[in-house]
Amino acid sequence: MPTVSIIILNYNTFALTCKCIATVIEFTKGVSYEIILVDNCSTKDNANDFLLHFPNITLIKSPANKGFANGNNLGIAAAKGEFILLLNSDCYLIDDAISKTINYYFQEKMHGVLTTKLIFPDGRLQHTARKYRSIWWEIFDTLRFIPFLLPYKQRANLMLGKYFKCNYNTNCDWVSGAYFLFKKEMLLKLPNAKLDETFFMYGEDHLWCYIFDTLGYKCYYFSDATVVHLNNGSTDFNKQLQLRKTMLAHEIKILEIRKKSWLYIFVFKLLVYPKEYARIWTKQFFPNI
Repeated sequence: MPTVSIIILNYNTFALTCKCIATVIEFTKGVSYEIILVDNCSTKDNANDFLLHFPNITLIKSPANKGFANGNNLGIAAAKGEFILLLNSDCYLIDDAISKTINYYFQEKMHGVLTTKLIFPDGRLQHTARKYRSIWWEIFDTLRFIPFLLPYKQRANLMLGKYFKCNYNTNCDWVSGAYFLFKKEMLLKLPNAKLDETFFMYGEDHLWCYIFDTLGYKCYYFSDATVVHLNNGSTDFNKQLQLRKTMLAHEIKILEIRKKSWLYIFVFKLLVYPKEYARIWTKQFFPNI
């Protein structure tokens, strides 16, 4: 039985997915694994071509594109490993990140979800360890000078996200789904032993972490392994703008689940909508900012 089942979801990203798989094979040396590739009914490439390049993977062809969560659940259903690693197709490895994260999971006797350092190809950090959005978080983020009055580590622990340089191991509220490692046994506490499929795409990682949190599982960030993530490698600029709007709508839905207070949600929206739509407007007219 493999230690980890690596599940990669492909939708019209043949070249990116091939690079992802190739680097997993190249760099993963310290742990046994299987690669399960789920093709989410791609329209541009023949999914069987993956087997010409990587005959030892397990290929699952979904008859329809029912979203990110559904595709990953198809892979999970076929997984034999003790661990599940959801790995985005627009990621590629530059070190043995998979062995490092699993060894750290065992070493620290973790009980939850683990991610690691994600960077853009040019080396810039991606903010993979986050706090839940809240009224106080939004106030501090708007009045940014307040957290910057604090020493770095105190500021980072308070805010995480863009305030955290990803330079030490820490607990967090939720983590990026681009590299999402957890024990398969955790699924047994979920309805039908599957990840929630409420969202077709985007925001699932946030929701999954909250659901696991309610079941007593925590989220962790590990700083000593690095994965390159193109981030929206299959998404053009106009779709990225739509993504921002979709993410905001999903975050509001998750907040409604968490707080269950119309007054809290109302105040949160008053704080967040002007800020977020200003960012969307700025990005639309000044895309290079």
